[in-house]
Amino acid sequence: MSLRKAQSNFARKVALLILFAYEKGYEVTLGDAYAKSGHSKNSFHYKRLAIDLNLFKDGKYLTETSAHLPLGLFWESLGGTWGGRFKNPDGNHYSLGE
Repeated sequence: MSLRKAQSNFARKVALLILFAYEKGYEVTLGDAYAKSGHSKNSFHYKRLAIDLNLFKDGKYLTETSAHLPLGLFWESLGGTWGGRFKNPDGNHYSLGE
């Protein structure tokens, strides 16, 4: 699959993830979706295959990885990689192909 097709597939799945979050009573804002620097050497943010989502519930900003678990499990069911499983957990990170 070409990078462009992978990016399109990723964008479609992110849309499903965001809709899922709202269906579960969360709100999200977008964090890093693309970066030129500031992440690890082989970050999928550089390939436009990763996004960080800022998660809110009842107006409260949720920063703990555990708060992202329902979204992480849904994202994994779509074939994505959730940062909550990383050696150094990064709960708000959602990527494809990592």
